Amino acid sequence: MYSEEDLLLLSGIQHIDFCERQWALIHIEKQWQENVLTIEGQFLHEKTDKPDIVEKRKGLVIARAVPLVSYELGLYGVADVIEFTESGEFDNSVQIPKRKGRWKPKIVEYKRGKPKNIDCDKVQVCAQSMCLEEMYNITIQDGEIFYGQIKHREKFSLDENLRMHTKNLAQRMHDLYSSGITPKAEHKQHCKSCSLIDICMPKIIGKNAANYLKREIKCENY
Repeated sequence: MYSEEDLLLLSGIQHIDFCERQWALIHIEKQWQENVLTIEGQFLHEKTDKPDIVEKRKGLVIARAVPLVSYELGLYGVADVIEFTESGEFDNSVQIPKRKGRWKPKIVEYKRGKPKNIDCDKVQVCAQSMCLEEMYNITIQDGEIFYGQIKHREKFSLDENLRMHTKNLAQRMHDLYSSGITPKAEHKQHCKSCSLIDICMPKIIGKNAANYLKREIKCENY
């Protein structure tokens, strides 16, 4: 169990699954740079980031920008949306202030793009769900992600493999933060969509910088 002083930003778990160097540049070196993708993401989150908005429908309560914490993972953050579905069961359900009965919570995360072939979006939802489980002493079976590009929700199971991957990523975050060391650059296909590419410079730093500069100078002189 981590202490209050040890807690790291939960949103970083998506960064570290995408790229350890990106996570370290943001969370250790405190560097950030906007690009069109991050700005589009901000527009998508405009409504979900307003905690005063609570929607009520028949058998459903939607809460936005809900604070979360897990001392087991050592993470804290905010959930975009938590949907509480009315439930007749006591197990894995919670009580809501000013609401009668029991309610089952589910995390719904909002992303600007489309489903990815890696788990970086899913681990964020998994970490948020694990925070809720710890806070309410319940078990949550699945989560959902709404993707703005396809205007569709993707539902997935919070299975043991995803949970273990999430725990390992959280541990890696704490290990890197404690060391204060930013991993070396490694140029990959997904680098082109990273907002920190001009700060990271993976094509230069990921190779021998001296040889790279010599080659570039030679080309210019030619």
